[in-house]
Amino acid sequence: MKLIVGLGNPGEKYSGTRHNIGFDVIDYCAKELKIELVQSKFKGVYGSTIIKGEKVYLLKPLTYMNLSGESVRPFMDYFQIAIEDLIIIYDDLDLPTGKIRLRQKGSAGGHNGMKSLIQHLGTQEFNRIRVGIDRPRSGEPIVNYVLGRYHPDEREAVTESILKSVKAIEASIGTPFLDVMNQFN
Repeated sequence: MKLIVGLGNPGEKYSGTRHNIGFDVIDYCAKELKIELVQSKFKGVYGSTIIKGEKVYLLKPLTYMNLSGESVRPFMDYFQIAIEDLIIIYDDLDLPTGKIRLRQKGSAGGHNGMKSLIQHLGTQEFNRIRVGIDRPRSGEPIVNYVLGRYHPDEREAVTESILKSVKAIEASIGTPFLDVMNQFN
């Protein structure tokens, strides 16, 4: 069983913003895997399918980014999903736009969604796909930057990072995450 979670903020106001790249990856992944995200429970929206004989859930927490753990922990408890079967997708200021980095553990690195997850899961040791959004170009406040939309010259790199993330998710089904890390990092 796998749980793939994309972090973001609900509502049209946040759609297409840098902070919502996790939602964008889940939406594209749902389209590719033909999973309808129509079930609403656990403070999120989700869907599931069977791939390679394994049940796969896609989840978008609707708690707002800073409270993501309030959705993920109850979901994992209810479906009895092990921590090693969890993959979190989220935006990362420390990676260039278009780059992804897979990790099996790590700190929140200042990311409030990850802080919430670490607090609710009681560990920093879970799989993650960090999707680069780069840093602001000219002293723009971080909050404005992450809640802002991409510049036109970034669109191609953003699309590339979404596609790479989905390929990594697909590769992780039935394959140890460490092997997927070696393939995509």
